[in-house]
Amino acid sequence: MEIPVSGFMYHSDHSDPMHSHHLYITTWDGRPVSVHVHEYKGVTSYDAGHNHRYAGTTEPAPSGVQHTHKYFTFTSFDDGHRHQIRGITGTVIPLPGGGHYHEFSGVTTVEGTNPHRHKYRGRTN
Repeated sequence: MEIPVSGFMYHSDHSDPMHSHHLYITTWDGRPVSVHVHEYKGVTSYDAGHNHRYAGTTEPAPSGVQHTHKYFTFTSFDDGHRHQIRGITGTVIPLPGGGHYHEFSGVTTVEGTNPHRHKYRGRTN
């Protein structure tokens, strides 16, 4: 028995030595399967005499079920360098009028002529 499926592939973060991709199915047997993304932005902690701004869009995740999103971006270029931000959001936090958001937090990569990192935290849109 064959079931028609369509979707798209999302590039991995290279953490798998076999180089994998994530498959997001958008239709299964002719029925739509919803996926969605969230935007996020913020300002890092003030460390080593400066902070950085960041913004990005999460990887897609399924709608209508409990889920998290992976995220990755670079900070703004300040004080002669930038940092990477990457992680996985928390689970769904419902909004009173419908919809949801996710919280995220972490630390940047270590960069700069005076090597340091910054903390960050926020909520997706």
